Amino acid sequence: MSRRSAGARPTPRSPESRSRERGSRPSSSRSSGSSYWLYGLHAAEGALANPRRQIHEILATREGLTALETKGLKLPVTPNVVERSRIDQLCERDAVHQGVALRVEPLESLLLEDALERPGPVLVLDQVTDPRNIGAILRSAAAFGAAALVLQDRNTPQESGVMAKAASGALDIVPVLREVNLSRALAQLQNAGLWVVGLDAGGGRLNGAGYEGRRVALVLGAEGAGLRRLTRESCDEIASVHMPGDMESLNVSNAAAVALYELIRPV
Repeated sequence: MSRRSAGARPTPRSPESRSRERGSRPSSSRSSGSSYWLYGLHAAEGALANPRRQIHEILATREGLTALETKGLKLPVTPNVVERSRIDQLCERDAVHQGVALRVEPLESLLLEDALERPGPVLVLDQVTDPRNIGAILRSAAAFGAAALVLQDRNTPQESGVMAKAASGALDIVPVLREVNLSRALAQLQNAGLWVVGLDAGGGRLNGAGYEGRRVALVLGAEGAGLRRLTRESCDEIASVHMPGDMESLNVSNAAAVALYELIRPV
């Protein structure tokens, strides 16, 4: 699939128009009434180390508090020492909270151009709805140095304790951007010089060496449905992960990890 001509690109915005957008664009984070409980030592450590994270309460067992204190992190509020059963009540069934829970506000979404100031590839998810998958993808994104994760605001779960736990601290490392129109976001990425690669069955083999000198935005679709038609048409190229074994597909979070490694692996 060939990239569209430069004449079809959106016109780059002036500094003045960018400033107006900053002032007029509503924040996509939820209001102060939308705080949630984030749990687990790695998730809590990530939140406490993130200056952008607003923390209202800290609950911890004595063991959990000791584990936090050994990290040497500054605690913005005085922790409440509680029984493990109290934290059990705040989490989903069988959650492994390790004796720590933080009531936090969701992070505000960055503007795309601000996120692109970070190095590395960009991940884009096309209506991936499982918060555990999104969390696992964030963990891989942090491990392989991705700049940001772009989600469609509709049909995508909000930030939650389940997502934060699966991300194992990466929710506070990799910026998550929520965009109303995913096709427009892909056009912005292309306008910024990124090569947009849709990961889907039927594409050519994803070969990281072929992107040397180019910055890539990798687009992944929902399990089963894959990329939507308009999303596929917005990509510069469709590629697939090479799988020589007997399995035809991977879980979307596993596919993201393999694809990210392929993009950054030494040639």
